[in-house]
Amino acid sequence: MSFSITGKTAIVTGAANGVGLAIARHFEAQGANVMCADIDEAGLVAQYGDAAEAEDRTVAYFAGDLREKLTIANLLSATIDNFDGVDILVNASRQVAMSDPLNVEEDNVAQLLDQNLMTSLRLTQQVAKWMIKRAEKVEGEEEGVLGSIVNLSSIAARRCQPELLAFSISSAAVDQMTRSMAVALAPHRIRVNAVAFGSVMSASLRDLLNENPDLRENIVAKTPLGRVAPAADIAETVQYLVSDCSGFMTGQILTVDGGRTLVDPVHVPSH
Repeated sequence: MSFSITGKTAIVTGAANGVGLAIARHFEAQGANVMCADIDEAGLVAQYGDAAEAEDRTVAYFAGDLREKLTIANLLSATIDNFDGVDILVNASRQVAMSDPLNVEEDNVAQLLDQNLMTSLRLTQQVAKWMIKRAEKVEGEEEGVLGSIVNLSSIAARRCQPELLAFSISSAAVDQMTRSMAVALAPHRIRVNAVAFGSVMSASLRDLLNENPDLRENIVAKTPLGRVAPAADIAETVQYLVSDCSGFMTGQILTVDGGRTLVDPVHVPSH
């Protein structure tokens, strides 16, 4: 078995910054073709503009609001046009927002469910349907994995933090969607897994630390491994999940948090 993803084509959402950017860059370095998707067109151009214009390019980018069904269809079409197919989907686009559980007027549960759950679910469905149709057209392709899908979740799904009500609910929903889609797609040889992380330098955690520098010491003190991990740690975990080395894994939620969930007090942010 091999960790190699050379020659594979991956769609990575949320690729303009943070963990999504780290995954896209890592996949590119590992020899994959990468379609980088995000609503932040300026961020995509800044990160991938030069690479996307190269003659022998292995990177392209797609800007659009993936909450729109037509945008999802256009993303899949653009990936096929650029790289003739798709083997890997990484749903890395997510939004973190604070909640007031007692203020209905400011309730943002529906907003984060739409952004963090429904976008990933719709894209997963469309990519899986294309993978299945591709397999039906290829004679003799009756064994092996057709494709691999990885969702990004959070340890907030298992922690009780009222100020992260909407984010926690949407993360828990992503976990359950991962399990359900894994069972639904298993007969089609498509694997679906997730990475639930905390104590990792995501874009949202970086913003929070900029606002409150003392928070880093608090997080580190509550993390058994004693550090905030770089986003590259998640990228390497995702590579494992989409590689042949995890070929018999599906429906799993891998926790990458430096041990936070073993001792985690509820008052320390889980991003």
